[in-house]
Amino acid sequence: MKHFIDIGNWERREHFEFFSKFSDPFWGLTFNVDCTRAYQTAKRENFSFYLLYLFQSLKAVNLSPEFKLRIEDGKPVSYDRIDASATVDRPDGTFGFSNILYDDDFIVFQLNAKTEITRVRAGSGINPAVAGQNVIHYSAVPWISFTSLSHAHHSGFADSVPKISFGKTFLAGDQLLMPVSVHAHHALVDGSHAGRFAELFQDLL
Repeated sequence: MKHFIDIGNWERREHFEFFSKFSDPFWGLTFNVDCTRAYQTAKRENFSFYLLYLFQSLKAVNLSPEFKLRIEDGKPVSYDRIDASATVDRPDGTFGFSNILYDDDFIVFQLNAKTEITRVRAGSGINPAVAGQNVIHYSAVPWISFTSLSHAHHSGFADSVPKISFGKTFLAGDQLLMPVSVHAHHALVDGSHAGRFAELFQDLL
């Protein structure tokens, strides 16, 4: 369910109006998270490490009000729940987009994710799932421990969905670190909001 923001009484009104006029209003940053504990939990419980950190990142998103904001018909709206539209690899080297429903219970989320991943891998085409605006565009680049990342985008397409990407884990002393890239629409999300998301994600890991 979504709720329209009363822009006249919104503290971000001027920021929204300012950045909404930009031809490329997205900005991004990259940071590392310590995923040692999550990796150990996944191995001990026989969970998918990827699905565990995807779940924890999505939980952090759903605890971050700014990451639940979207622009529809030129107006800001807030969604009650955000799901994951994640890229899913296929045996032939291509990928497709998924629509993985979020649930507070990891066991339920994991079941939803595995069902959707199986469906996408059995199909063809880049966009087998039609997701709404209440998603995060997720991708993983497990081959590279990147320090920056950019996204392809269509300048004529109105897009306000945040994009979160995960890179290859690497060891730093006794810590297992993972690069995370966040791109967001500046009319809705500032650096401080991304910082709070990063803290939440790290706490959950």
